[in-house]
Amino acid sequence: MGKLGVAVVGVGAMGRRHAENLRRTIPQAKLLALADPDQDRARRLAAELEIKDCTDSIEPLLDRKDIQAIVIASPAKFHAPAIQAAAAAGKDILCEKPLGLTLAEADAALAAVAKAGVRLQVGHMRRYDPGYAAAMKRIEAGEIGEPLIFKSIGRDREPPPLSYFQAGLNGTLFLDSSIHDFDLARWLMRDEVAEVQTFAGTLLLPELKQFGDVDSSVVNLRFSRGAIGNVESFRQARYGYDIRTEIVGSKGTLTVGYLRQTPQLVLTEAGASHDVVDHYLVRFADAYQNQLQDFVETILADRPPRVTGHDGRQALAVALAAERSYRESRPVSLKELAGNPA
Repeated sequence: MGKLGVAVVGVGAMGRRHAENLRRTIPQAKLLALADPDQDRARRLAAELEIKDCTDSIEPLLDRKDIQAIVIASPAKFHAPAIQAAAAAGKDILCEKPLGLTLAEADAALAAVAKAGVRLQVGHMRRYDPGYAAAMKRIEAGEIGEPLIFKSIGRDREPPPLSYFQAGLNGTLFLDSSIHDFDLARWLMRDEVAEVQTFAGTLLLPELKQFGDVDSSVVNLRFSRGAIGNVESFRQARYGYDIRTEIVGSKGTLTVGYLRQTPQLVLTEAGASHDVVDHYLVRFADAYQNQLQDFVETILADRPPRVTGHDGRQALAVALAAERSYRESRPVSLKELAGNPA
């Protein structure tokens, strides 16, 4: 079996990690090119990874026969157009979440993928985290019975810089952060979210109001079979990067997540202390590597992806419903969103 020729589009923090993994930890992949409008950034990473080719856009990559797959890690605004372009060129695709900023964008991307007959995997990498993957196996084995309550916490240590919001290229807190928890909710509860009700605010970062964004949110969920859930998202916890999930079942409960990064506790006269996870690339290092490894193996083995375009669309739908609920101060049914099944 030969190696899979891959290019990475967008080499910010996330694209850099994907490029590093492709170059250094996934022997079945051959990283051939990088694309980013910031050519200085692209050239620096290309030199670091000893990659010859870097361009300022996806277009020069599309006619290359040696590139079979494209990893899209550009800002969210460009995800759907890049998927459409890559699909039309016959490339298989791993795209970071969200699939798009609207359901219309997502549906156009999925239509292009279906028309071209290529594979699309969406980057909901928490499914590949060892803790979450083990939890899912226990749920499937029936250890906790029927899942009844889903609770998830996602707290960033620090918010992105103001330029992140000023650029207008990314989604709100719901599409940028909470969407991971919404995907976990669908996956771990093995059910679709039917209705959401959101409470959110900008008490900590009032400057986000001008961008139509929030710094904190609580989204209550109702699933189609009657189970319930709750997702909390917060942009500035200060103490660390805090990701935790609990699934309460009819026979037991599972909890996933940790705050301490290393198994070391320091005891001194001043008190007890331990370190704390400080960044998503640290907490989910294994998940990102496992996700990309699985994507490469999926394409080489000619099998369907484990995290599909439909999964990406459904998580996006929940995020958009949560945003609408916040803006309209009312519960929102997923059926209200255009294109969602009745």
